[in-house]
Amino acid sequence: MKQAKAFMNTATKIISSRSQPRANGSTALPAGTPAPDFALKSTPDQTVKLSEFCGRPVVLAFYPADWSPVCGDQMALYNEMLSEFQEFDAEILGISVDGAWCHSAFCRDRKLHFPLLADFEPKGEVARLYGVYRPSDGTTERALFVINADGIIHWSYVSPVGVNPGAAGILSALEELQTKGGPG
Repeated sequence: MKQAKAFMNTATKIISSRSQPRANGSTALPAGTPAPDFALKSTPDQTVKLSEFCGRPVVLAFYPADWSPVCGDQMALYNEMLSEFQEFDAEILGISVDGAWCHSAFCRDRKLHFPLLADFEPKGEVARLYGVYRPSDGTTERALFVINADGIIHWSYVSPVGVNPGAAGILSALEELQTKGGPG
């Protein structure tokens, strides 16, 4: 509990001071940054908090919207690779600005076995904390974050919206965490 509070407080301070885009134009939080805690609906009556996973790696997969071809393929790929993520004791969480009811229908239709979280109201609040909200179209970037067991972002990547980033980068980051402890 103390550890979760500590990384939340530190993250709030860092987020408040971060306002400039990185050299590549992305404002996504970089490696070494404490991951901002959040609580989002995973179903209409269940909430998931990032701090619940303190002590193990977490993969955050921000994606623009349910039901689009690229997003559907990306989430299906991660669903097929769940056992590989579990080998690293990692939890994967999908996040978009769609509502919990939409996520429920999408999960059921695609037979997904990991939570999709609704960054719905206030719209894109968590995506904004991570620097991946797209105000021009009201969705999120297609962004990936691997968070280490201490709540620090170990790796982040923003893919073009129309391109499925796959899972190679995620698996490399998780392997690095396991073998070296990684930065952060």
